Amino acid sequence: MNDPLSAWHRAADTSVLLDGFHALKHALRFGAEVPVAVTTDRAATLALAADLAPDLGEALAALLTEIPETSYRTLVARPHPTGVAALAVRPSRAGNLETLARLPRRAPIVVLDQPRNLGNAGAVIRLAAGFAATGVITTGTLDPWHPTVVRAGAGLHFATPVEHLEASELPPGPLFALDPEGEDLRGVKLPDDALLAFGSERTGLSQTLRARADHLLALPMRPQVSSYNLATSVAMTLYHWSLGGAGGA
Repeated sequence: MNDPLSAWHRAADTSVLLDGFHALKHALRFGAEVPVAVTTDRAATLALAADLAPDLGEALAALLTEIPETSYRTLVARPHPTGVAALAVRPSRAGNLETLARLPRRAPIVVLDQPRNLGNAGAVIRLAAGFAATGVITTGTLDPWHPTVVRAGAGLHFATPVEHLEASELPPGPLFALDPEGEDLRGVKLPDDALLAFGSERTGLSQTLRARADHLLALPMRPQVSSYNLATSVAMTLYHWSLGGAGGA
């Protein structure tokens, strides 16, 4: 058997870190190629799989290698409570972009305009995967495949295309941007081919994307409340789309 630490270091520069059992679970369920996976307690991890992911029991039994906790701590910046870590091959950017641009779409694309918080970006990707959105696009400087984003997304980057683009490179489709000055979301039907754009919690939409928007929408909000959490805003908007009258499934 190959030394798991050697295999890890060979793959590390070209792979995505899956930090924790749940990230590995979701990545495998959505077809990720995982060249190496380690755990500090193989028996405990397989017991967890039997409880939470029995569909992956055989795959995990074949994949997981137990290593000392001291070795595990050299592989990850923040050890996960499950003591599990893996590396996965990142999906093809060309393939992701082809999926994002393809029409007709059966679900919207979420656009995060210059997001700042890595954890919030991961939470949005997790939401988008749960709603079967066509994908998630970020603009600005944040890397949507940063290990902290993947950790917050629980490995669901492999369930929906996730890419960084410039605002000028967005795929086709009507752009609905969330803005306090927009029309009340509750009165608007969101089409399946929509791009749903959200600004950062601190600064809102960039002028570039706001000017590019076909429609400005506002979320219902009590007076004197300044904003919602980014993931909450995305969840409210995707839920509105998913309702029967909103053009979703």
